Amino acid sequence: MRKKAVPVGIEDFERIINEDYYYVDKTILIEELLINRAPVTLFTRPRRFGKTLNMSMIKSFFDIKNKEENKKLFENLKISNSEYMSEQGKYPVIFISLKDLKGNSWEENFILIKKYIKNIYMEFYNLKDKLNPIFKNDFEKIVMEKEDADWLYALKNLSNYLYEYYGEKAIILIDEYDAPIINAFDKGYYNEAINFFQTFYSSALKTNNSLKYGILTGITRIIKEGIFSGLNNLKVDTILNKKYSEYFGLLESEVVEMLDYFGMKYKIEEVKEWYNGYIFGESEVYNPWSIVNYIDNREIKAYWANVSGNTLLENMLNHAGESVYEDLKRFTDGESIEKYISDGTTIKSLLSNDNEIWQLLLYSGYLTKDEKQEKESDSNVYNLKIPNKEIRKYFGNMFLNRFFGTEVKTNILIKALEGGDIKKFEETLGEIMINMLSHFDLDKEMEKIYQVFMIGLVGFLMGKYEIISNDESGYGRYDLAMIPIKSNEKAYLMEFKISKTKKGMEESAEKALKQIDEKKYDTKLKARGIKNILKIGIAFYGKEVKVVFK
Repeated sequence: MRKKAVPVGIEDFERIINEDYYYVDKTILIEELLINRAPVTLFTRPRRFGKTLNMSMIKSFFDIKNKEENKKLFENLKISNSEYMSEQGKYPVIFISLKDLKGNSWEENFILIKKYIKNIYMEFYNLKDKLNPIFKNDFEKIVMEKEDADWLYALKNLSNYLYEYYGEKAIILIDEYDAPIINAFDKGYYNEAINFFQTFYSSALKTNNSLKYGILTGITRIIKEGIFSGLNNLKVDTILNKKYSEYFGLLESEVVEMLDYFGMKYKIEEVKEWYNGYIFGESEVYNPWSIVNYIDNREIKAYWANVSGNTLLENMLNHAGESVYEDLKRFTDGESIEKYISDGTTIKSLLSNDNEIWQLLLYSGYLTKDEKQEKESDSNVYNLKIPNKEIRKYFGNMFLNRFFGTEVKTNILIKALEGGDIKKFEETLGEIMINMLSHFDLDKEMEKIYQVFMIGLVGFLMGKYEIISNDESGYGRYDLAMIPIKSNEKAYLMEFKISKTKKGMEESAEKALKQIDEKKYDTKLKARGIKNILKIGIAFYGKEVKVVFK
């Protein structure tokens, strides 16, 4: 029997069903929406966690066009047994996705907006001649891109046209509502964009008599921008809410079933370690983009973090203070940290307040709630952590690029270490330190700076080595151990010292090396059957480094 195809990058529900791609059934989301009947719902979830596919599914279900053909799409899915199938094919649907509106200026972006709105109108061109003369005239202005076309109210007006034509109120679906606003901030035309979208969104979703339901998706909850001011019919569902928590991302039962279907069930523990760990509401979920790509490639590596680029996050990190990086170091080391997460924010405040970065990291999928969290007196305080190995590797590589210059330089460092070329290792590490230390005030406590170096190694070598820092072994705690996944390969034990003088660097490095033996830091490694252990003493003095080994 021919197997279903792996749906890598396919977000069109109709195509997935008709072309026999593997589909994880999330159709009960429709039932939940109809039970709750919120006039307008905003779902905030990380990129590539199924938002667009779910919106495409919702469109296929409700759309009055091609009602009978669309009904067949749901024949073997969970919603087919629901009493709410009576709502199938009942309403006109406007589906817009704004994730590709990325002009470099407001003028350029406004051209893209007009062309996109025109294309949406063209989907309903056949009803134009059935409209009253005023509606018909306004419709044609949009299609012809006339200067006096009403672009601000285009979405609301289209819902009016559909209501007049079908006699049923319209459902408006807006995917990635915040994407053009975030891009505008990044490109320097934020004020123009926010002025447009405030009216564009609110006119369609607020006091619109032609609206049945409105559903939006995005990453951030930018409620303080005024976009939804006065919109008292809006229900916001974030990753912190219990409701709808199982419909974005994959539950473990769904991942196990999928792996089993493709003959990879035996990989579940490794998959769990790399791609699980997200807590949405009370549901533990896997990253769907990573799972799909892993099954397609059959190789464990970072998939999501490499394609979920977030320019806003990068801007925030560029402006972040030292305390942010100290906390990121703790996150990377596996700690959970208590942080205040506000109900909403402004994009401008994100760059001026270091505390706001944790909200963005949480909502963007780089951090998650700690499942062990107990109820707090302040409901907006959460214990946060890195969810899995994929994200830990991302942070490690981020530190490499930010502090070490390039990943290429670090590759040279690691190859020198693994090849036993300690002279080259020392030389390259010295070059890295010159670049790294330029980011810091050398008069401050130096220990923090060298911890950043360890973070780089953690991320860069994840998967090949088990990286452990400050672990107890023998008669003390070593600074860093690189323990090979395969016990027959070489392990590395490192101890760091800070020299008070340049002349004392050699002595400090030797002292560090001697400490490894005296305190028997290799005890745990030997107990695991690892015999090949390279012991390394490293001394730092300002921007200089000395390495000894045995």
